[in-house]
Amino acid sequence: MINSPSSLSRRDILQRGSLAALASCLPAIASTAPAAVLQSAASQPIGERPSPSDRRFHSEAAEQTITEIRARISDPELARLFTNCFPNTLDTTVTPGTFEGKPDTVVLTGDIAAMWQRDSSAQVWPYLPLAKRDEPLRSLIEGVIRRQVRHILIDPYANAFMADLNAPPLEWSRTDKTEMKPGVGERKYELDSLCYPIRLAHGYWKQTGDTQSFDAQWQKAMQIVVRTMREQQRKESIGPYHFQRFAPSPTETLGEKGYGNPVNPVGLICSGFRPSDDACIFPFLIPSNLLAVTSLRQLAEMSSAILHDSALAQNASSLADEVEAALRQHAIASTPQGTIWAYEIDGFGGQVLMDDANVPSLLALPYLNSSHDTALYARTRAFVWSERNPWFFRGTAGEGIGGPHEGANMIWPMSQTIYALTSNSTTEIRSALRMIKFSSAGTGFIHESYFKNDPKNFTRSWFAWANTLFGELVITLAHTHPELLNA
Repeated sequence: MINSPSSLSRRDILQRGSLAALASCLPAIASTAPAAVLQSAASQPIGERPSPSDRRFHSEAAEQTITEIRARISDPELARLFTNCFPNTLDTTVTPGTFEGKPDTVVLTGDIAAMWQRDSSAQVWPYLPLAKRDEPLRSLIEGVIRRQVRHILIDPYANAFMADLNAPPLEWSRTDKTEMKPGVGERKYELDSLCYPIRLAHGYWKQTGDTQSFDAQWQKAMQIVVRTMREQQRKESIGPYHFQRFAPSPTETLGEKGYGNPVNPVGLICSGFRPSDDACIFPFLIPSNLLAVTSLRQLAEMSSAILHDSALAQNASSLADEVEAALRQHAIASTPQGTIWAYEIDGFGGQVLMDDANVPSLLALPYLNSSHDTALYARTRAFVWSERNPWFFRGTAGEGIGGPHEGANMIWPMSQTIYALTSNSTTEIRSALRMIKFSSAGTGFIHESYFKNDPKNFTRSWFAWANTLFGELVITLAHTHPELLNA
């Protein structure tokens, strides 16, 4: 990481017990965050929801849901976690507004004063079923879709943007060797950052039936998304994107003059970085390519049904078909236990066999509607949730998947939540709930990661995506396995 003028890096800011770290660095980030955001960060309660007067958004439908679901949970600590976590995005990270007379919503990731395309999509995803009966909530999510369009039109290769699109970038990005544009917070090209806005838009359309956000600007942004994905197939050239950062960790920069390791252009789409914001070893990141197939088909459906744009629909659909065929031909790896999905490949025969906790992951494929071969997924799942996966850890405080972002022996509760969301086994789900509850270490919230033998040794006490995802799990179980909420 690059040290900022205040000698703070991203990892400095997000060290264990990150509220204290964030408080210490507020002067350093003051120039990049709106005053309201800083006030929210400084007053984030420990162990409980903010008081009603301090919440950033009120959703009557969300409050009704909390009351209804909490009444079904007999375990007081599990009930407390759900009550705190499900509304955490709405309580602490959203700033509804307008741009050119239309909804415009900023969604910060939590303890970082920026909006990630991936995180913001995932943070509001669990509220989609409520949006049809809650007009302010529907408008807020419409504003997220419209804000993400603005981001794509600025730079489809950026992963994070500033709340104020005239503000300077995040501190650790200010000396990166890449083409930084106004409003960009960080410019790590991640394929999933192009997929998540499509997933959110499609889910919003299916839940609400509302199409007013899918206007000429959205259409233009989607054309750019498909064009960017085709550029990153690298058939004609290496493409326009490059990124270098002077940092002690190799996961923070791309080799080969900022273009990453070479690939054989077999039809897959390159990604510079993983969903963890760590550099790919091999640029064909398989979970993201599988998600791209799903997202492109969703885009084709919307292009036909809403935009009546047959050219865009055909372009998206043909690209999805090409990527899917290439995945089948090149991305399946042989192991002694049978074939599984590789995590990364280069098209020359190189493969990385692992999984990372961040979503899209191999574990999360069914959650993302990106796993249609159930037997192949089952073998992959068995691999990634075992010590055959180099980033799977088991200790006295639990078991789960981590990743290079926080390093060895650090389990991400997000992986445990996804494990439960993708399981049909009540034994697995019950075990995951117990581990997640234990990992909160009595704080009332879900963390980014924790040491496998000590849940009190954790990173990021304010990570809204992990909180809201856990809320989604509890609501799902209330409908599918209500008995497990009383375990």
